[in-house]
Amino acid sequence: MHLFNQSLRKRALLCGISLACLMPLGAAKAKDFAVLYHFCSQADCTDGRWPYAALVADGQGDLFGTTGAGGNKNCRLYGCGTVFKLAPDGTETVLHAFNATYDGSGPYGGLIADSKGNLFGTTASAGSAGCGGISYGCGTVFEVTAKGKESVLYAFGGGGDGAYPLAGVVADKAGNLYGTTEYGGGGTTCIVQFGGCGTVFKIAPNGKETVLYSFSGGADGAYPQAGLYMDKMGNLFGTTAYGGSSGSYCTEGASPGCGVVFELNAAGTESTLYTFQGGSDGNVPVAGLIADKAGNLYGTTQAGGGGAACDPVGCGIVFKLTAKGSESVLYTFAGTNDGAHPSAGLLADRKNNLYGTTYSGGAQDSGTVFKLSPNGKLTVLDTFTGGSDGGAPVAGLLAGAHGMLYSTTEFGPNGTLFQIKK
Repeated sequence: MHLFNQSLRKRALLCGISLACLMPLGAAKAKDFAVLYHFCSQADCTDGRWPYAALVADGQGDLFGTTGAGGNKNCRLYGCGTVFKLAPDGTETVLHAFNATYDGSGPYGGLIADSKGNLFGTTASAGSAGCGGISYGCGTVFEVTAKGKESVLYAFGGGGDGAYPLAGVVADKAGNLYGTTEYGGGGTTCIVQFGGCGTVFKIAPNGKETVLYSFSGGADGAYPQAGLYMDKMGNLFGTTAYGGSSGSYCTEGASPGCGVVFELNAAGTESTLYTFQGGSDGNVPVAGLIADKAGNLYGTTQAGGGGAACDPVGCGIVFKLTAKGSESVLYTFAGTNDGAHPSAGLLADRKNNLYGTTYSGGAQDSGTVFKLSPNGKLTVLDTFTGGSDGGAPVAGLLAGAHGMLYSTTEFGPNGTLFQIKK
């Protein structure tokens, strides 16, 4: 059975209601680690629970993010999610609590901000009356003003326009927003109920949506779960979790394959830059990409690479992909103290060190924060216990002042916002 035959959010929800996901305390914490906020600190989790995404910051040191649940206590069993602000003094403010109607539900992706402090993101569901015969809707692209007023810029219909955006958006100088949907687009080799294999979309400032590319589920990939990287020329780069190769490691599901790295140029032409084979080169890239000045791309795969602790799928890797499409594995996770199954993208510093998180592994099997030097040496900066310090970080890291890194954990038990020094 393929361990990763469901989307990340579905596995996370199952873990979120299982006591087996809460690991015992006792592991030593990093000296410069601190939890800045524990979610679900308020009655009925009106302050949010289960943050999945990375953070953004303003010039005053405020941190902004989303939670996939919590918020409106009258919104389904676990709540429909929030957009929140955390002030430097630790005060958390919910800027918007989703209602699972036309405003959206389940924001799993992160946010971006414009120069006026307006925030932009996506919700994975709601926003429309139905989606493939399911009543809760296909997701939205939204804006929340600095004063907390939310507006839906676009609600997905679940057909050719896409469905279920799991990641956030990127913007160009003209204010156009770009992102991916996991389903929709019309590809016929994928789950018919959800309308296809996924899309890359553009939302103009006037709310007009354009599908820039629809994945077929073949060599071009299927089910993009990550956001996009945009270069100075307007070319878009991303990953699909499946599709591409249908080798022996990647044969299950409606669209077999180990995932791809793709480029979509300004003319809308898609190119597959690399096709994962599922072995030592990696499998299931669910995270986005970053690039260096030379145009090399860096990312993670959630599986593949080996690691006996994660047989038979592997514990995941950190990889580099040159502009010509040559892949090199920078690190293979063993699934022990170093971590396993990285689900987030990477952060780079000026010395070309890479920083990231792993969803599991570590001394308590609740994830790690790591640093990977240019010579391939991995240093574990912190190991989560799954207790009050948090556990299962799905999000990447935000660089702050004085060498501090900020991010979130999904559990502990309802999620945390933490800081740690590089």
